[in-house]
Amino acid sequence: MEKTKDVPFKGFRMSGFIALALILAIIIADICIISSPYSDPILGIVIPCSIVLIVLIASGIMKLEPNEARALVFFGKYRGTFTENGFWFVNPFYSKKKVSLRARNFDAEAIKVNDKSGNPIMIGLVMVWRVKDVYKSLFEIDSQTMSTQGSLNSTMKAFEGFVKVQADAALRQVAGRYNYDENSNTASDEITLRSGAEEINDVLTETLNERLSIAGIEAIEARINYLAYAPEIAAVMLRRQQADAIIAAREKIVEGAVSMVKLALDNLKKEGVVELDEERKATMVSNLLVVLCSEENTQPVVNTTTR
Repeated sequence: MEKTKDVPFKGFRMSGFIALALILAIIIADICIISSPYSDPILGIVIPCSIVLIVLIASGIMKLEPNEARALVFFGKYRGTFTENGFWFVNPFYSKKKVSLRARNFDAEAIKVNDKSGNPIMIGLVMVWRVKDVYKSLFEIDSQTMSTQGSLNSTMKAFEGFVKVQADAALRQVAGRYNYDENSNTASDEITLRSGAEEINDVLTETLNERLSIAGIEAIEARINYLAYAPEIAAVMLRRQQADAIIAAREKIVEGAVSMVKLALDNLKKEGVVELDEERKATMVSNLLVVLCSEENTQPVVNTTTR
């Protein structure tokens, strides 16, 4: 298992409501000092100090909702990841970098790739992902530079950009391992993009996790949601599929016709209805096959002679 530097925060913390009570107490004390007739000598010292103290206390207050985390950094040194939900106060000199741990969807647009046989196809995916390792997501990739505003939304947009590029690369990699369907000169037992949906989705998820692990991001699920031939060969492939369907149907018709002719000959011989020589059997077989395999209704010809 890959090691991580993501550790729980173990430093000082206290309830944010206590910090709010301290701020309120300082404000009340300042009001009392200002209203006192003996406050003039110390007013110029107390009020600025009170303002600085209030600002420091307020900057140490933070709120954390479920499935959110904050990476606490003290003058460039990582101190841990804070994940306890609620209203808290920590050292005001900590830099608090907020990250959402909630699952997110990503619907990739269909891209043109070549399958194993070199046929151009259009393929797209939909995936569910989330941040799993806060340290890696913030410090192993340059997400903070990609995040132009430094806010949570901007940071998550940076993660989405990283996921988009890696999903595109993973999709191209996986699609190149398999043929589009069974008609692409493959063995009958070989997995294809059309027939092996579950297996290929598992491979795609595994490939994505390998690529996203550097960023501390986990692909919970990935599925191919669009699969088609590229427009330039779609018409040709459709005609090929139609030809394959016609051939398969003809094989079934011929197989049934042969069995019916054999049954007819066997019954005629068994019941003793008529004795047929080899030439008449061949004629009868030919006529029956024409009748049974023809797409049009046949017109019977009645022979009124004995020859």
